[in-house]
Amino acid sequence: MAHTAHADTNSGKKEIWRVTIILSVLTLIELAIGFGMYLWLKDEGFLRHFLKGIIIILMLAKAFYIVSYFMHLGHELRNMIMTIVVPLGLFIWFIIAFLYDGNSFKELRNTYDAGYKERTTEKTHQGSTEGKHDVKDVKPQEKSSENPGSHGGGH
Repeated sequence: MAHTAHADTNSGKKEIWRVTIILSVLTLIELAIGFGMYLWLKDEGFLRHFLKGIIIILMLAKAFYIVSYFMHLGHELRNMIMTIVVPLGLFIWFIIAFLYDGNSFKELRNTYDAGYKERTTEKTHQGSTEGKHDVKDVKPQEKSSENPGSHGGGH
């Protein structure tokens, strides 16, 4: 019996090393693609979107290996796997749907509510502007009239 337990330990270690190497290689490929895009592809073109798609596919492959091995779903029945994976897929869909809906609300509010645009301009984020002139709102001739030494009076 000790011999079979030793064989199971060795096969378990080999499987751990195999999964670790696969995850490491996928991560290194993702990093290489990401750094390559950062250094050489500054414009948003087809190649950049294609490489982003490859990175997403590699991330999904890593997620598969993590779920399969570390969550022990690789050796489970299909129904058990679907019990965990389907709600996860729905959760991801909910996140995407809520982000899309929130962006749509923001765009519609910016389009149809003129007061909202005025309240969210840059000058309101610089602090309280009640009773003060913002530098951006002052015209050049107004600046010269606000200087203390230029009050007119013909000196």
